[in-house]
Amino acid sequence: MLTTEEKQKLIKNYKLHDQDTGSPEVQIAILSEEINRLLLHLKKNAKDLHSRRGLLKMVVRRKKLLKLLKKEDEKRYESVIKKVGLKKK
Repeated sequence: MLTTEEKQKLIKNYKLHDQDTGSPEVQIAILSEEINRLLLHLKKNAKDLHSRRGLLKMVVRRKKLLKLLKKEDEKRYESVIKKVGLKKK
């Protein structure tokens, strides 16, 4: 889990305007950070099936957000992919 300070830092880096906390860019950035942390946990604890299920749910949610963003605005999609460090399909 991310701490409140870490989430605020991610929101500050990816927000579109001052009051933005729920845009797809922000949600993708937060999910990506949580996924990376959970991957590190699963490398140490390979038999933690409950966490693995949570990881898969996060990956699917991030994939849906990316698909939505690509459909809405291709330029924003490209910039988020570059900032977060994801590969294109």
